[in-house]
Amino acid sequence: MYLIVIAWTYVTLMMAVAEATSPNGTVLGAVITFALYGLLPMGILVYILGTPSRKRAIKAREAAEQAAYDAGQAAAAAATSPELLGSAAPDAGGEAPATAEGSAVAAVRKEP
Repeated sequence: MYLIVIAWTYVTLMMAVAEATSPNGTVLGAVITFALYGLLPMGILVYILGTPSRKRAIKAREAAEQAAYDAGQAAAAAATSPELLGSAAPDAGGEAPATAEGSAVAAVRKEP
């Protein structure tokens, strides 16, 4: 990818030099040529082609943060109750397991 960027930058730099040194050319025209034909397209190309590596870096960072969070939670659980280190609490929500979720939903049970 970087070989393409270097080659195209060289080509547009030579275009800008030719613009600046020609009898009818100006330095402003050379700067605009270099910016619009060189820097802008190459910036877009580098951004698009760099997307997969940015996504990999984000996923790796999130995985590291999740691992650190999980380790912190395990350490906190071990500090508060060492007997529950290997097991999870049966009802972490604090609600009865057979309750309905509001008056519109009836509890499921066998008919008498």
